[in-house]
Amino acid sequence: MTVLTSTYRLQFRGEVTFKRATELVPYLKDLGISHVYASPIFAATRGSTHGYDVTDPNEIDPVLGGRAGFDAFCASLQDAGLGLILDIVPNHMAASLENIWWRDVLRHGSNSVYAGHFDIDWRRKLTLPLLGKPFEEALAAGELRLHYEPADDRIYLAYFSNLLPLSDESTKNLAAQIGKDKERLSAFSTNAAAMNKLLGAQHWQLCYWKEAAQNLSYRRFFEVAALVGMRVEDEKVFNDTHRLIVELVRAGQVQGLRIDHIDGLADPKTYLERLRQAVGVHTFIVVEKILAHGETLPADWPVSGTTGYEFIAAMADLFVSENGLRKLDRAYRAVNGEDADFAAGLRKAKLLMIERNFAGETSRLQMLARSIFPDFNEMAISCALRELLTAFPVYRTYGYREAASMRDESFIDGAIDQARVRLPAPDALEALGRLLKGDIPGAEAREFRARFQQLSGPVMAKSVEDTLFYRYNRLIAMNEVGGQPDVSPKPVAAFHQFMEDRFRWQRLGLSTTSTHDTKRGEDARARLYSLTQDPDVWSTAVGRWCNMNSSFRSNLADRAAPEPNVEWMLYQALAGIWPEHVEKTNLDALKDRFTAYILKAMREAKLRTDWEEENPAYEHAVQAYAAALLSVENDKFMNDFDHTLRPFEEFGYRNTLSQLLIKLTAPGIPDIYQGTEGLDFSLVDPDNRRPVDHLWADTQTPADTHASKAASLKRKIIREVLHYRRRHPSLFLEGKYVPLKTRGKQADNLVAFARVHELDIAVTIIPRLIDSRSSDAWNEAIVIMPQGLRRPLRQLLTDRTLPAGDLSAAELFADHPISVLVEHS
Repeated sequence: MTVLTSTYRLQFRGEVTFKRATELVPYLKDLGISHVYASPIFAATRGSTHGYDVTDPNEIDPVLGGRAGFDAFCASLQDAGLGLILDIVPNHMAASLENIWWRDVLRHGSNSVYAGHFDIDWRRKLTLPLLGKPFEEALAAGELRLHYEPADDRIYLAYFSNLLPLSDESTKNLAAQIGKDKERLSAFSTNAAAMNKLLGAQHWQLCYWKEAAQNLSYRRFFEVAALVGMRVEDEKVFNDTHRLIVELVRAGQVQGLRIDHIDGLADPKTYLERLRQAVGVHTFIVVEKILAHGETLPADWPVSGTTGYEFIAAMADLFVSENGLRKLDRAYRAVNGEDADFAAGLRKAKLLMIERNFAGETSRLQMLARSIFPDFNEMAISCALRELLTAFPVYRTYGYREAASMRDESFIDGAIDQARVRLPAPDALEALGRLLKGDIPGAEAREFRARFQQLSGPVMAKSVEDTLFYRYNRLIAMNEVGGQPDVSPKPVAAFHQFMEDRFRWQRLGLSTTSTHDTKRGEDARARLYSLTQDPDVWSTAVGRWCNMNSSFRSNLADRAAPEPNVEWMLYQALAGIWPEHVEKTNLDALKDRFTAYILKAMREAKLRTDWEEENPAYEHAVQAYAAALLSVENDKFMNDFDHTLRPFEEFGYRNTLSQLLIKLTAPGIPDIYQGTEGLDFSLVDPDNRRPVDHLWADTQTPADTHASKAASLKRKIIREVLHYRRRHPSLFLEGKYVPLKTRGKQADNLVAFARVHELDIAVTIIPRLIDSRSSDAWNEAIVIMPQGLRRPLRQLLTDRTLPAGDLSAAELFADHPISVLVEHS
């Protein structure tokens, strides 16, 4: 079996099929990766761009090449000595008529053999939020029609392209009353009273899509009503949804699994134990889990680690200047004091999620709590639940049938302490705390506990990542999944402690810097970190640009657009994607990407427009402003912007290479997201899922610009280090992490560590927060080698030998701005 030493994430769909992936195998082998890390490959809704909307977990999607294409791809990987990790989606499936299980539930209701597979509240009708307007209006407009389908000899309700199955009884009665004639079915469809009666007899109830947040009878994935939760805590459901997954692992075609949204499951621990038993002890398993600061994975989960969001946050600590961030903060507060208070913004965002976006889920918890505690009135329960969810410090806890762990108890107690100060009486709050800790027996108590845990994660994720991160714009590079944008960067010693802890707790977890879910590409983030190296220049420039472009603002009825907070964000976002040489020929493509991002950012912020309540005038005004920045006529601004950005671009390239080398050599399994072997200046999805065929087709870009030189060196570092990892797996999988001390004038600008396993050694040295381009800046900087590690070492990238002893930074960086040393042989 191939030893896992690195992964390469392939986003299947679109241009990436099994045939295309098979063609890429020689390229990936040459790059040095050990395993392809595939996005979901199972049958998904028609036109799916990501594969997380699974319609059949036991069929490999024909769109990608089906089982035959998959088998050929696996054979090619095995011939090349590479392995395969699959991304699987146990939490949800598509609530789509393409899903035969879902279609059966619509037809048979709670009597369907799949009724217990989906997380549906069968105490009421199954709600279907498919309508583009309220039900009565859709019915009056004639949008709901009866349709006979000869293929299966059944009558359906047609709503545009949707054909919803009627119950067997209704189908039988209709056939007896009016037959299957098209004209008679059409006439019946125009009878509102008859249609109302017919639809009232179904197992499901149509509703307006905007009512989903308040009126949904099934658990959804976050706010996505098109994705229905699965009850994989039930062993039968687990077996039915994992049949093919287990088959592929046991057949030796798949060596690892990535578990999507583990926090959505009612009982993650039991699920993971069941999965581990099914796939065996040697299968690599990681979970998609966002860890709060100081949080670790539950020790009793049988997994190797997480997908690596916490690794990204550690990079911000190294490459963001504490002093520079403080100056940037002052400038940001002067421009926009209202949105500069992160804690207040977090509370506002959480309350919005609880009271509006997840009102239905919150209401269900309130009803359960009222039933368990009849002595408390509705207001007491409602207020206590609201404050507890708002104060919760982590995404969720993990109690199910057993009592809460000490770890979870500490999170619950902390939330109660914080919530208590906002309530007139603590009794209801403390009662809810007992429920969460597992101190109260019974089925209702267990359901409350599971539902609360399944809700606290979405509340946190949607309030922070998908709301506050688009409102709090001090330094948007820190607004990253798993990040803490309001916290000051920690010193190098804290970084070393993080890596020592990582070695201890999840040395086989993934180390990532870009994913399909990150807010921006790794190299855009690296560039934006550098704004803190010269915050005065940046802040002054933003003020100048706002004045230069003031004529592009629009005066709307409420106030000007864009407002100062949005302008502050706009110029950072543009800096992150700015090409080194702006050509008039590529301005349109840049403009399209930029304005699409701005639209998403405005709606995610949920301030003056929203996904639910769009404000076209505001959206048009801000997009027009963004487009005007990149108009050919605005060359004065663009020249100024380009000139100002050049030093930050150079700082950014240095950060790019430094964070890359850390990822490749620190504890963890380095993950290369598709295309990031080149420079990645992408924005949030869907921008970060653009085709990258140009990289796969042309891997040797002429090094005639700073960007192309950085890209070329980035690819060289990846290739050299990954191949070395494959030749020395034990060094990086088991080798101890040893922080190295530095001394001299620029000692604080160096990060150095060694990986040591028996007699094998690798040493990483990278710069941070350094302004000078010259190696002379390092003349007095020394990396101190401990006595036991003093031996001749070889520069992996240049093959140059260094004598035993302490290491001169000037010599280390003479050829490249980073250095990796290995055993001399």
